[in-house]
Amino acid sequence: MPMKNPPHPSKVVRVSCLEPLGLNVTEGAKILGISRQALSNLVNCRARISTDMAIRLAKAFGSTTETWIRLQAA
Repeated sequence: MPMKNPPHPSKVVRVSCLEPLGLNVTEGAKILGISRQALSNLVNCRARISTDMAIRLAKAFGSTTETWIRLQAA
C-alpha cells in the first residue's frame, strides 16, 4: 500500500544516509564519487535521483537501487 505522503527522496538521503554517519555534503559526495554540487542539488530538491545516482546510493549506503528508484517515483 503506497504511503499517502511519502518523504521526498532528498530528505531520505539527508536523514537516513548522511546524518547518521555524521557526513556533510562534501564528504557524502566523495563517498558517492560525485561532485559536491551534484549532491547539494539532490539534497536541496533541485535534482532527481537518476538510475546512476540510485546505484551509487545503494552501493554507498547499503540499500538497493530499486528502493531509491521507487522513492523517486512515489
